[in-house]
Amino acid sequence: MAKIGLFDLEKHFAFYGAYHSNPVNIFIHMVFVWPILFTALVLLYFTPTLFNFPQVSFQNHFLVLNFGFLFTVIYSLFYVGLDKRAGSLAALLTFGCWVLGSSLANHLGFSLAWKVVLAAQLFCWTGQFIGHGVFEKRAPALLDNLTQAFLMAPFFVLLEALQMLFGYEPYPGFHARVKAQVEAEIKEWKDKKEKKIS
Repeated sequence: MAKIGLFDLEKHFAFYGAYHSNPVNIFIHMVFVWPILFTALVLLYFTPTLFNFPQVSFQNHFLVLNFGFLFTVIYSLFYVGLDKRAGSLAALLTFGCWVLGSSLANHLGFSLAWKVVLAAQLFCWTGQFIGHGVFEKRAPALLDNLTQAFLMAPFFVLLEALQMLFGYEPYPGFHARVKAQVEAEIKEWKDKKEKKIS
């Protein structure tokens, strides 16, 4: 069922969907959003430890409970709060990104990791901006709501993929309701844009 407030999946998905309605732009985001999260977690591996717990070892590398871990927990809990089934999958993927990102960061060391992260981030962000400018013909959602755009992007593309591949809906009628809201928001944006021009 629909939730309210912070965990209102329909509202979040409609907001994000209004900026991502072009199929090519959606595909571009499906390709680039998770690598952005992954590489951010690689870089966050080098932040200080937040808790004085013993370090956890994974394949001879240590997992550090730092800002990367904190963001992973926040993202994961938020996704599960939005939808238990797809959110659990998103949480698992997010934790996988943290573990693998930590392992890669430990292997590369900071002096090489930041360069790899910078190159990957520039490449992925450029792809997304091209998707918005060329195909969507609308500025990205992050210009209107930075926090929601960053937090929702991985979950949005996962839900899109689950819907395309398996017909998944968090609850019956979800996609029809969101589609109507997205169309209304796009119409409102186009009307405002036309009024500015005239």
